[in-house]
Amino acid sequence: MAALASWLDARTHGGQWLVRIEDVDTPRCVPGAADTILQQLATCGLLPDAPPVYQSQCGALYQEALDQLIRAGLAYPCSCTRQDIASALAIKGQARERHGELVYPGTCRGGLMGKPARAWRFLTSYACQSEKVSWTDQRLGPQTHNVSEQVGDFVLRRADGLWAYQLAVVVDDAAQGITDVVRGEDLADNTARQILLQRALGLPTPRYLHTPLVLGANGEKLSKQNGAQALLLTNPLAALNAAADCLGLQAASGTLTEALTQWTQQWTAQRALKSSCERFHHSPA
Repeated sequence: MAALASWLDARTHGGQWLVRIEDVDTPRCVPGAADTILQQLATCGLLPDAPPVYQSQCGALYQEALDQLIRAGLAYPCSCTRQDIASALAIKGQARERHGELVYPGTCRGGLMGKPARAWRFLTSYACQSEKVSWTDQRLGPQTHNVSEQVGDFVLRRADGLWAYQLAVVVDDAAQGITDVVRGEDLADNTARQILLQRALGLPTPRYLHTPLVLGANGEKLSKQNGAQALLLTNPLAALNAAADCLGLQAASGTLTEALTQWTQQWTAQRALKSSCERFHHSPA
């Protein structure tokens, strides 16, 4: 669904639709999965306008960004294990957990105290004086997150040496000249961290649009854990119609090319209506 939405949004803006293979977490990547994804997109008529970028091949760019943050005093080494973090929070009576991730209490901000470094973290409180980050999502509207309070100093490079998602996508977005990011709503709360990194690295901030999620019977994002079935593309038009329905678009017919044209027109009209409503809402009385 996010692939269709981002393709339509690129066409609406007269831009390029770019595909990135986010394989930075190499141990979890299934061999051949990237080729399968690209083939599935092609089967649906969603062809990227430039060759795909593979995060696993961009390590040098990520290292340059980390070095820049270190020189600016915005990144520091961390020796903490997950158990260390849990114990520090328990002592403070703050055993907070957010999406399975403990909120980092800043244990290593003042130094490693003789312990070996395991990871590198971003100094959130230094980068954002107000402790809050605000932006306007193209679908969800105004958003505000207090990164220091809700996440803490987040990881840039993991203890296993792999690059963290937040740093990788920020560097990739800038390197590819991304102006609009369209992705699932489950990634919306990553945006504030990415904006902090963009500011710290002197990079532009794209516009963000987070699409609705398909939920399982338990109310959580549909996945293999709660009954999601493998994507069947014996009838790609039917699969795309299902995605379009979730995006609030009407069913299309004809060839794939004709259907994509119909949805592009609907998406353009939908975005124009929303923009018009926003201008009316914010216009002076």
